[in-house]
Amino acid sequence: MKVLVPVKRVVDYNVKVRVKSDQSDVDIANVKMSMNPFDEIAVEEAIRLKEKGTATEVVAVSCGVAQCQDTLRTALAIGADRGVLVQTDVELQPLAVAKLLKAVVDKEAPQLVLLGKQAIDDDANQTGQALAALLGWSQATFASKVEIDGERAIVTREVDGGLETVSVKLPAIITTDLRLNEPRFVTLPNIMKAKKKPLETLTPDALGVDPTPRLKTLKVSEPAPRKAGIKVSDVAALVDKLKNEAKVV
Repeated sequence: MKVLVPVKRVVDYNVKVRVKSDQSDVDIANVKMSMNPFDEIAVEEAIRLKEKGTATEVVAVSCGVAQCQDTLRTALAIGADRGVLVQTDVELQPLAVAKLLKAVVDKEAPQLVLLGKQAIDDDANQTGQALAALLGWSQATFASKVEIDGERAIVTREVDGGLETVSVKLPAIITTDLRLNEPRFVTLPNIMKAKKKPLETLTPDALGVDPTPRLKTLKVSEPAPRKAGIKVSDVAALVDKLKNEAKVV
């Protein structure tokens, strides 16, 4: 079974994001970039499926600028067999990414696509579902446990009321949640080995996809600063403020 794992290059989750002075976008100049954490979980799960003997090949794919090669090399260092980069300088929105991934899926013919439930930059949570719709495949989102049973995938997913277990027919799209696994630490020897693994570069034109954005960002602004807290002298003063100022009791 071939597993395709899309990975996205995003601002590292430890970095404090700053908005550009013209409020057109966030400032990523000289900012540390890394693999989207949810996608890293997806890569780890794919590697575990391969270690169990369920998967035979793990292919990592990324869409974006040339620097996305670094993200793919990280996936290869974790254990992916090869990488595919769909290189473009156009701003990619979820639907465009889904169309590019569909073209890659048509080319690679995997039986399973594992990807993060959302990216931590736009928090759109759309690409996996859009890809499933374009392909006409089964989908299971927010997976916290994945088991492959013959021609089906048994997925435990997180819902508002707790956990839900679903069975989907392969080929399928599965989006991963935080509690699915804990990604392994990438060792230096594996980083060196990743440099020798094959990495194919494609373009949207070669795949027959127009990635032109359909939406326009009008303004990006930071959240309003929180007001400073205050100290009260006793419980009576606290209750008074909660009742008359905050109006929560």
